[in-house]
Amino acid sequence: MDKIISVIIIDDHPLVLNGFEFILKNTTEIVLKGTFTRAEDALEFLNKQPIDVVLVDINMPGMNGIDTTAVIKKDYPNTQVIAISNLNEGSIALRMLQTGALGYLLKNTSAEDLITSIHAVHKGEQVLSREMKFIKMANQQDTIPKITEREREVLKWMAQGFTTPKIGELMFISPLTVESHRRNLLQKFDVSNTASLIHKATAMKYI
Repeated sequence: MDKIISVIIIDDHPLVLNGFEFILKNTTEIVLKGTFTRAEDALEFLNKQPIDVVLVDINMPGMNGIDTTAVIKKDYPNTQVIAISNLNEGSIALRMLQTGALGYLLKNTSAEDLITSIHAVHKGEQVLSREMKFIKMANQQDTIPKITEREREVLKWMAQGFTTPKIGELMFISPLTVESHRRNLLQKFDVSNTASLIHKATAMKYI
């Protein structure tokens, strides 16, 4: 007999939680241990009880799905993550996979596909909704910007409209260093100006 797979779901939409909960409660080989509308509450739960598979939404108040996945993979490496999203967006799916998620499913996935996917990631296999199969090729091309913590901080202050001198003041670095980080960010995101940088970085969930 296959091992029982323990699962939790993190999503701030009650209808989604109820739908997935209904699907999983009708299976004998998967046990739903909890549903959470906030990532912070789910992480607290994981600290007390090991879980095999976490289904996590991308867009949530507080911590988003990408940051949540990063914490889960760092603190609970044996727990597998499946992103569940309405976003048929390759760049975000790539970020989730590169952060450590093994799956990316759209929320319109069938009950059968959801259950099959949970079994697959539990065995260490990657799963994608049919609409997202194109990601595999993009993933091989490694198109997602890799930024440093300093660059991420500069990006955050830029998004809030702070000037270069003010950012330098806030980060205790020189304006020249801020400008260097800014140039690196423009290059990494392949854009020519700040407005395009903020737009693209926001769409890809860096800020």
